[in-house]
Amino acid sequence: MIGKRFRGGAGSALGLALLVAGPAHALESAPFTSPQTSVTLVSEAAAVAPGEPFRLGLRQKISPGWHTYWSNPGDAGEPPALTFDLPADASAGELQFPAPERIEYGPLVNFGYENEVVFPVTVTPPADLRPGQSFTVRTDAFWLVCKDICIPEETSFTLALPVEPTGRSDAATAPLFAAAEASLPRPSVWLAEAGFEGDRGVLRLSGELLSPDAVTKAFFFPAEWGVIENAAPQELRVGQGELSLDLVRAKGELPERLSGVIAVTDAAGSRSAYALEAPLGPVPPAASSIGSTGLPLWQAVLFAALGGLLLNLMPCVFPILAMKAVGIVALAGRADRTIRLHALSYVAGVVLSFLALAGVLLLLKGAGMAAGWGFQFTSPLFVAAMAWLMLAVGLNLSGVYALGGPVSAGSGLAAKGGHAGSFFTGALAVLVATPCTAPFMAAATGAAFAMPPAATLAVFAALGLGMGAPYALLAFLPRLARLLPRPGLWMERLKQALAFPMYGAAGWLAWVLTVQAGADGLLLALAGALLVAFAAWALGIAQAAGRRGAWAGRGAAALAMLVALALLPQLRAAEAPRTVTVAAAAAEPWSEARVTELRRQGRPVFVNLTAAWCITCKVNERVALDTAATQEAFAAAGVATLVGDWTNGDPAIGALLQRHGREGVPLYLLYPAGSGEPVVLPQILTQSIVLQALEPVARTAAQVPAPSKG
Repeated sequence: MIGKRFRGGAGSALGLALLVAGPAHALESAPFTSPQTSVTLVSEAAAVAPGEPFRLGLRQKISPGWHTYWSNPGDAGEPPALTFDLPADASAGELQFPAPERIEYGPLVNFGYENEVVFPVTVTPPADLRPGQSFTVRTDAFWLVCKDICIPEETSFTLALPVEPTGRSDAATAPLFAAAEASLPRPSVWLAEAGFEGDRGVLRLSGELLSPDAVTKAFFFPAEWGVIENAAPQELRVGQGELSLDLVRAKGELPERLSGVIAVTDAAGSRSAYALEAPLGPVPPAASSIGSTGLPLWQAVLFAALGGLLLNLMPCVFPILAMKAVGIVALAGRADRTIRLHALSYVAGVVLSFLALAGVLLLLKGAGMAAGWGFQFTSPLFVAAMAWLMLAVGLNLSGVYALGGPVSAGSGLAAKGGHAGSFFTGALAVLVATPCTAPFMAAATGAAFAMPPAATLAVFAALGLGMGAPYALLAFLPRLARLLPRPGLWMERLKQALAFPMYGAAGWLAWVLTVQAGADGLLLALAGALLVAFAAWALGIAQAAGRRGAWAGRGAAALAMLVALALLPQLRAAEAPRTVTVAAAAAEPWSEARVTELRRQGRPVFVNLTAAWCITCKVNERVALDTAATQEAFAAAGVATLVGDWTNGDPAIGALLQRHGREGVPLYLLYPAGSGEPVVLPQILTQSIVLQALEPVARTAAQVPAPSKG
């Protein structure tokens, strides 16, 4: 690989031989071509105005396997450069660099670009130009392109642009510059701090929009060479409102402030970049919740197994764990084979339940929905059903009724055919474990969903094996069960005592319902709990009455449970309204019919497809949509704003995304008034992108006659 800060003249002869003699098109120069690259100078302006800045771009089309470089090329390389030869009183700004990619080459890591990239630069023509003249731009360009070898390339470009009283952009190149601007780092919306102690360092961001469910990947690109080890892994930790990356210090001197670009990938798969500058001081604390997605599979599996093992100690799992312990005690004195099979049945219930949960999560994420560990507890229906189940388990433990199924406290497990009880006790343990998170779990599950589905399932299987490990040990060493105390009255008392954690869990879930569904939802849940309690009492009476009176009690219990289940759908109506923060205060919910109606009224329409878990959507709203300038421009042009909330995977929104070639949010559509196809804005927005896209739509709206009222 080429050394740091290399710039040779080996490519000069090639560059001079291919000097551009004249423009092939008014807005783009004739290309410099080589086996490695095809490079042009492209203009955003079809015509320039005197003294009015406009943008040019160095456009590189890079052959497969080759790459060029960012402003800090990393361990080796050289960034591109332009040297302008402009008329008097004209000026050119600095070359702007899009957010780079991390490019590995053996032990080295470079920062640069593959496939295609545009480097924008702002040029200001002289103020004394006259319409009818031509403004000519000449520039010498240099860049380095590398694969297994590095080749310096250079050439000169010339563009002659017409001068008119008002500058005019061109529809052919406007999307190219919009995409280029979207790829530039935006100002950070978070507070940044950093520090090093020896070789170890931490970069920490804090502020809104950061959460384990929103951020899946992050990487910091330093602006200066020699500050950090580029090849060192940057372990990601994400907590609520905070993010941190582990850094390794290089051998160079540290600056007073750490500056660079952080690239963040959100839950929707969108990558956006933010320029930040952090004062260097003591090492800041890492984010409180680990959400690393850079773990290798073996480490994710190890963390999952450890997390599953520790999950047994969490408050939400302990009651089920104790129930299983009582069941194991009841097996004392049984044959080794019996103990082994019951333990394996429990472990199978745990592992298969984890695999089923992983499968559901993969399906939901594939459908674009925000689903993570404990996602089912976001549904009031599920929370109410779980509260009733916890109540039923508690009543069983208190002796109100007897049941040898999944809620058995142990007596059914000892009976012949009780393996189903062991299996479903394991399934129940997984179900009630999902509100809790043990150490190592967040790192493992966060990494799992950044991996292929097979690897995701492997991580969740390890989580199940870790949780079932104490009972798997009994399967391989069944004689350990003989060390447990012998069954006796103490076991019955312990079983009854375990009912109270279950009642506590039911009460906690009822409180959760007050947040999700308000007072009406809580009333429905309490009514259902009363019916569940009556069903348990009726079933207990039937069991005590024997065969003669069993049918009446069982029938009453079944009827009460059916009425309770009938209450669940009504929780949807009681559910607290979900709100999605939108840019425009007067935004309306999106629908195809509403878009058609507004356009018939002669109004342009801006459609914002977003989701509560999409961090890119939220940043776009803050920096580009929810600004005074954007809102004033929307109001002046009479643009109606419609918001489509894809948080819960609306099929109609999914169909709209597919029509525009998108698999997820964000998607921004700007419809002109009347008829015509919408303008699709980039997924990464800036205020200028929105305002530039609005200009032609606003002109079209001004030309559309108002609809007749007669």
